[in-house]
Amino acid sequence: MPVSVKICGLTEPAGLGAAVDAGARYVGFVFFPKSPRHIAPDRAADLAARVPLGVAKVGLFVNPDDALLGDVLSGVPLDMIQLHGSEAPARVAEVKALTGLPVIKAVGMAEPRDLDALWDYGLAADMLLIDAKPPPDAELPGGNGLAFDWRLLAGRQMLKPWLLAGGLTPDNVTEALRLTRAPGVDVSSGVESAPGIKDPGRIRDFIARATAPIL
Repeated sequence: MPVSVKICGLTEPAGLGAAVDAGARYVGFVFFPKSPRHIAPDRAADLAARVPLGVAKVGLFVNPDDALLGDVLSGVPLDMIQLHGSEAPARVAEVKALTGLPVIKAVGMAEPRDLDALWDYGLAADMLLIDAKPPPDAELPGGNGLAFDWRLLAGRQMLKPWLLAGGLTPDNVTEALRLTRAPGVDVSSGVESAPGIKDPGRIRDFIARATAPIL
């Protein structure tokens, strides 16, 4: 199966167009004010209207309450919800029931004991996003441009489909896929020219390398 690519943190038409044209399977919009990639719901709705059928529109939230989810979904036609905070498996199930949408749950990874969380979240979520665990003093739960030791995932079987994230760039995505055999990858800061500003050329390069056969 070809590798699926998610381009996250899109805020303007040029980046979105590059992602869609290059073959991204998922495009992500961040609804988290502390992020440089935060987007207002009305702006996200404008961009979502440009996304063709077959490309999933993902809304990223960090520990959202029901009111925030309802406010965003009332105006933005999302296809999936991504939870990128400290949500417990029970909350993942609640969000899925509340929204009626598939849920991606981000799981931070830094050391072997972090692998244990993949089972519990794999039971609750529709898809996992395995990201580098942020430093203790980090303002953001993701999008920090940090990688983890990909060898932790080598040969590991997952309960659900999953995406590899954390510090991926056009220069290292081939090696990351070779080590993990991930069925999909997620990138945000690794295809930017500045925080929150996507570089269309880097997006195209990333997707080309991620979807190329691995020898």
